[in-house]
Amino acid sequence: MNWRVPLADLDYGQEEEAAVLKVLHSKWLTMGAITQEFEDKFRQAVGVRYAIAVSNATEALHLACLALGIGPGDEVITPSLSFVATSNAVLYTGADVRFADVIGPDDLTIDPEDIAHRVTPQTKAIIVMHYGGYPCRMKEILAIAEKYGISVIEDAAHAPGASLDGKALGSWSTIGCFSFFSNKNLSTGEGGMLVTDRDDVAEKVRLLRSHGMTTLTYDRHHGHAYSYDVVDLGYNYRIDEVRSVLGLEQLKKLVVNNGRRKAWTERYWQALANSGVGLPFKDKKGVPSYHIFPILLPNSIDRKIFMDSLRAEGIQTSIHYPPIHRFTYYRSRYGNISLPRTEDISEHEVTLPLYPGMTEQKVDLVTEIVIKSEKLLYDINKG
Repeated sequence: MNWRVPLADLDYGQEEEAAVLKVLHSKWLTMGAITQEFEDKFRQAVGVRYAIAVSNATEALHLACLALGIGPGDEVITPSLSFVATSNAVLYTGADVRFADVIGPDDLTIDPEDIAHRVTPQTKAIIVMHYGGYPCRMKEILAIAEKYGISVIEDAAHAPGASLDGKALGSWSTIGCFSFFSNKNLSTGEGGMLVTDRDDVAEKVRLLRSHGMTTLTYDRHHGHAYSYDVVDLGYNYRIDEVRSVLGLEQLKKLVVNNGRRKAWTERYWQALANSGVGLPFKDKKGVPSYHIFPILLPNSIDRKIFMDSLRAEGIQTSIHYPPIHRFTYYRSRYGNISLPRTEDISEHEVTLPLYPGMTEQKVDLVTEIVIKSEKLLYDINKG
């Protein structure tokens, strides 16, 4: 469909094209010097000692769990209002998840109080997800982790460039994991990054990223090594030079583009303030990355009809997220779990278009159609 306003759009230009061509002309496409430069620039941007690039954020989360020794018999507390990768990564290790509820309609991040109620003797870690690039309550969550002697992993897939109290999201905990999927603030198509300050974690992740091998193809190509040993059961989770060079170019645009996202978000908030829809994160904390723009429909509005009405006007929308604990696989594994706030929010949430290349006219068009559709459906239900 030819959308008048798509849900998301890439900010790609001649810089990305030239950078990719330069890599192609170099004839070295597998992980090498460009990836090392991308890791170093990203490390500096987040303010951590180590950044390790991988093929996607799911792999980053999986490696994070493995690096912390999570495995069979362990439990990890996670939100259900997230993409399924957040919990899948835990299950890959043989451990189990325990889902915690979110704070509420004004803040869709995981609830520290509910986390505390979910801790058991088997709890090994907490994974938080900075929903939409808005900070979780990290001080409270870290205090819980310290009390029980457990680790914290940040799913910062939505949050490159975001911070809380002057500290970058992803750097608050033992490990942070970022996504560079096509709709993300920093996009390489596929790709991800794991960040940490711990030497042992970085060493373990680098080893597991490439088959548990002691040297890489790039090292051997440059004569730094002639052979290798395999010292652990690793994976092929490497990124490539094409995506790394795209990441370098996108990283240069991140601050400006996050600023544009902020401007469009605040314009939405102002225009929809009296519309009847709920506006999560309006009383935001820290410096978000403004990855997506969620609204919550009133109970009287049928979400599918509402989204269809926007679709008919050429406005693309989405849902973030169907709750993980209600998916067939998770229901069969864990039975019926009650997370009342997550369930209520997930039934009423709609994600509106948000991307750096929007204009005031496009934001105004979306809000005009949202208000018109919401009022029309409300009047129909009332009548």
